[in-house]
Amino acid sequence: MILIANGLVALVAVLHLYFLVLEMFLWTRPLGLKTFRNSPEKAADSAVLAANQGLYNGFLAAGLIWGLLHSAPGFALQIKVFFLLCVIVAGIYGATTVSRRILLVQAAPATIALILLWLA
Repeated sequence: MILIANGLVALVAVLHLYFLVLEMFLWTRPLGLKTFRNSPEKAADSAVLAANQGLYNGFLAAGLIWGLLHSAPGFALQIKVFFLLCVIVAGIYGATTVSRRILLVQAAPATIALILLWLA
């Protein structure tokens, strides 16, 4: 069970690395415009804010990876729980302020990973 839970934690980390790339480097490019349903003008005006948001997603990914790599199982669990809770809160906030899609893309995988960690 712990392998499945850690696999899902790793997936959440990879998703947040992808969000980092989208928000920091692809925001004004075709993939970023399509993903976030932005016009080129709106994307250009918000690019600095998006890059900042992408950086925070990178910090979330780094924390989850830290939890996966830490050698002390008890502390590793605490790290993963903390960062998964941060992802869930960010996902809920994003779902209520931006798009309900964020609940499925961001908060749901983190919630499932958290539940599996607790069950493991």
